[in-house]
Amino acid sequence: MDSGMDWHWARAALDWQIELGADEAIGETPVDRFAHEVEAQAARAVSAAPAGGRGAPPPIPVADAGPDPVVVAQEAAAAASTLDELRAAIGAYEHCALKRGARNLVFSDGAPDARVMIVGEAPGRDEDLQGRPFVGRAGQLLDRMLAPLGLSRAENVYITNVLPWRPPQNRDPRPDEIAMMKPFLARHIALVDPDLLVIMGNISCDALLGRRGITRLRGNWAEAEGRPAMPMFHPAYLLRQPQMKREAWADMLAIGAKLRALG
Repeated sequence: MDSGMDWHWARAALDWQIELGADEAIGETPVDRFAHEVEAQAARAVSAAPAGGRGAPPPIPVADAGPDPVVVAQEAAAAASTLDELRAAIGAYEHCALKRGARNLVFSDGAPDARVMIVGEAPGRDEDLQGRPFVGRAGQLLDRMLAPLGLSRAENVYITNVLPWRPPQNRDPRPDEIAMMKPFLARHIALVDPDLLVIMGNISCDALLGRRGITRLRGNWAEAEGRPAMPMFHPAYLLRQPQMKREAWADMLAIGAKLRALG
């Protein structure tokens, strides 16, 4: 600084800089703030050490969180060699809290040797009461959608859900619930071994494709669990938005064409 600069001149110069927008003073040499933080941490460690040079206090023990629910599900699913064994494994699984609030385990419906496997999201009230997927108004609509293609759950369609238990108040399943039930779903698909999958709704797309946004995904073939998969609007959505049935019918026609192409 010029030694001839008085206080009033310096204050005026500072005010001028502030008026121009300057909000930080920069020194002539850089400041290594990382080095300062390391020094500060070292100083705190020294001050926290007990007298007598005996080292830091012992760490506070962490309570055991128990087994990983996903790992438990993977092991249980892998051990099931039949659909009956898989159903029993899901029924014995105690890590999903939804089980305690549901009336019934909703496992599946339809033909176990089906060419088409439909994966819905989670049971609703009617499904929880009856223990079967897609039995309410949405299920009735689904049956009407399948019939023109010669498809039915009695002969060549198999249906299940991502979750086997109804969430409270029909809320969306949480990510942890989807993650712990996904190994069972993957094993379910492997045991049925369909020619193709129909993935209905955002929750199902999240579980099998790792993506959401059914409006963008629907109508475009994808691959899930090693086989062709068609994302579609959930029938419950179509009941609320009947103008979208045109798109759903186009998707059904694409499914019929794919079945013919696969022989």
